[in-house]
Amino acid sequence: MTDTSSDKSASSGRGGASRSLFSQLELDLRLLGMIGAFLLICVLFNILTGGQFLTPRNLFNLTIQTVSVAIMATGMVFIIVTRHIDLAVGSLLATCSAIMAMTQTSWAIDLLGIPLGSPALAWVAIVVGIAAGAIIGAFQGWLVGYLTIPAFIVTLGGLLVWRNVAWYLTSGQTIGPLNETFQLFGGINGTLGATWSWIAGLVASVAAVLALVSARRAKKRHDFPVKPMWAEFAVGAIFVVAIMGFIAILNSYQIPERVLERQFAAEGLEVPAGYTASYGLPISVLLLIAVAVVMTVVARKTRFGRYVFATGGNPDAAELSGINTRLLTVKVFALMGALVAIAALVASSRLTFHSNDIGTLDELRVIAAAVIGGTALAGGIGTIYGAILGALIMQSLQSGMAMVGVDAPLQNIVVGSVLVAAVLIDIIYRRRVGG
Repeated sequence: MTDTSSDKSASSGRGGASRSLFSQLELDLRLLGMIGAFLLICVLFNILTGGQFLTPRNLFNLTIQTVSVAIMATGMVFIIVTRHIDLAVGSLLATCSAIMAMTQTSWAIDLLGIPLGSPALAWVAIVVGIAAGAIIGAFQGWLVGYLTIPAFIVTLGGLLVWRNVAWYLTSGQTIGPLNETFQLFGGINGTLGATWSWIAGLVASVAAVLALVSARRAKKRHDFPVKPMWAEFAVGAIFVVAIMGFIAILNSYQIPERVLERQFAAEGLEVPAGYTASYGLPISVLLLIAVAVVMTVVARKTRFGRYVFATGGNPDAAELSGINTRLLTVKVFALMGALVAIAALVASSRLTFHSNDIGTLDELRVIAAAVIGGTALAGGIGTIYGAILGALIMQSLQSGMAMVGVDAPLQNIVVGSVLVAAVLIDIIYRRRVGG
């Protein structure tokens, strides 16, 4: 079978019509376009900010600021793929944040007797928050799936309802500071440090290479064409360089001396002369990577994922084939709710407190990230990695404009324009490729 696939690859390159470099590498041109757009944004803002945009410090901050929207964007892919929409994610994030904040500062202490400041408080709050998000999401899915209320109306109502539920849960007050263990998921308050970051990078690099090897073997096993070996090595090298380069950038952001002094003083010590330390990989980014891997596996390798994309491609045919599309809708919205709660964990822990305006306009950012990432509003098409890259592009635009001094109204004008342009480009692209 190996010889057959190799012959196919060789024969496709004969007769002066040899396969292009991109076709041999089997790279997604749309993905390359998004990466190119991201790099262009970075270079442009780096010039406009006098070299400040591409500093390790700013790239570190850009990364942790992207996480909460990116996590929700992975769930929004499933929502849009099934031809629905969720306008309530920003408000639901506020409710989940309020529930987790109240659980660790009041409810769990009163009901369970857990001491204030105990790490157990954080874990109880996280479990309660994710459960609440999943239940609320499932309820919205039930209204859409079983009562056949359009998702636009259900979630538009949720946008108003859950924002104000959060207000009542906290009596309109800011709740904080949050538990120290809880704050580890916020970014700068929870990082791996240089050594463990390098280890994590090596593990991720090995996993990426093994995934490529596994995919190649699966293609051979089913007698599908495979890439030339040089192309496999090239793609593997790209992955490894990207991963280790990302770790190198994060490790080059050093902890300020005054912060080190506070950390050592808390233990009754002094900072040794010449001592330096790096922040390294944030735990929140590890959480995003875990979510991305799980959601990708769910989308590609599970019956649930296949049902999601089949329903989005043709709902009538999916129902006739025996798929319970109503229950599927409930599951998709429940999954979205759970992911919103995880995003609330990241967002509130990054702030170190819960505030009433947390998650404001996140619904627009999440939808924009999914659409920019290639999720078709007509349903049936979307990728998890595309949504995450879309979230990174959105955050880069906003961060860059803020650093340049663009005021908030103009920032929103630019983001709205980019969203419309992304949809237009998507329409033109799919017409050209026949999608």
